[in-house]
Amino acid sequence: MSDLLIFAIAFAVLAALTMIRLAKGPTAADRMVAGDAADTLICVALVLFSLFSGRGIYLDIALVAAIFGVIDTMLVGRYLEKERGQDK
Repeated sequence: MSDLLIFAIAFAVLAALTMIRLAKGPTAADRMVAGDAADTLICVALVLFSLFSGRGIYLDIALVAAIFGVIDTMLVGRYLEKERGQDK
């Protein structure tokens, strides 16, 4: 087994573990951080798997996932900011 594949599997397992925090997070901010961490780990796993397999399509998927992750973070952050501003 190649080192790239081993690390890709390790990052995928770590992403699965962050999904537990995503489900159990006591606050929305904890869930957002867990989602960001999972998104980053999945993107890294896709890049490593792309290098292992020699196919560029996985790089495209990783790029789209990273873009959606950034957009998601901005949207959730704005939502939480508006929600918190109404409480004051």
